[in-house]
Amino acid sequence: MTDVKRQPAIYVTHGAGPCFWVDFAEPLGPNAFDGLKSHFAGLLAGLPQRPRAILVVSAHWEERIPTVSTAAVPSMLYDYFRFPPHTYELQYPAPGSPELAVHVCDLLQSAGIDVGTDDRRGFDHGVFVPMLVIDPQAGIPVVTLSLCSDLDPAHHLAIGAALAPLRDEGVLIIGSGSSFHNLRTLFNGDSRASVEFDAWLHDTISQTDPVIRRARLVDWKDAPSARACHPREDHLIPLMVVAGAAASDPGRSSFRDLIGGKAYSCFAFGA
Repeated sequence: MTDVKRQPAIYVTHGAGPCFWVDFAEPLGPNAFDGLKSHFAGLLAGLPQRPRAILVVSAHWEERIPTVSTAAVPSMLYDYFRFPPHTYELQYPAPGSPELAVHVCDLLQSAGIDVGTDDRRGFDHGVFVPMLVIDPQAGIPVVTLSLCSDLDPAHHLAIGAALAPLRDEGVLIIGSGSSFHNLRTLFNGDSRASVEFDAWLHDTISQTDPVIRRARLVDWKDAPSARACHPREDHLIPLMVVAGAAASDPGRSSFRDLIGGKAYSCFAFGA
């Protein structure tokens, strides 16, 4: 590819299971995720250039050390439960990229970060659910990267910083999680905690000083309603990787909506 343009680094809320293929009952309702689906459908058109590959950091994959998928033809991993039978027939036949996987490993190792590989890891729903809408033709190679099981925000910011050169090589970095993820309170009708934490996230991501942004993200547990929105931070940590890859690029909200009464957001850096 000639004249490669820098790709942004983005964080997406990937929804609830195979949400775009399910008619939910109230309080969500059948159209709850239409806005998020529309956002994903227009994502590629909003990029400076079609990516040559996509690296997805999924909230649904944790290992002791960051681990990279090396499969050339990734399988499907239906890691959700009690959804309609047709949602277990979804297919996302995008190719992997062993070459990119090796490059990701090299970048992490050069930064002094231990890294592993997995040649069997398939696309979990944090990958294939948004990607089926983002690139329905499945023409862009996709490599996935795990979280570290310690879920340490500073460590994941460092992982993202090590991967920042990928953006100048035509690789789009996507952190796939959810800005709100408390399944116990999902349907209680109380939006206050999610709205409060969402406001803090927007203020944090929009900080023009990357040092301040990083410090706030490291101390995210001190944010208003932080634990009420993330009893366990697995769905927030992909944002740390993306923010690390952003370096000094500014961040902004790319999507914001109330879904089932809870505030959800997506963010983009350098876009």
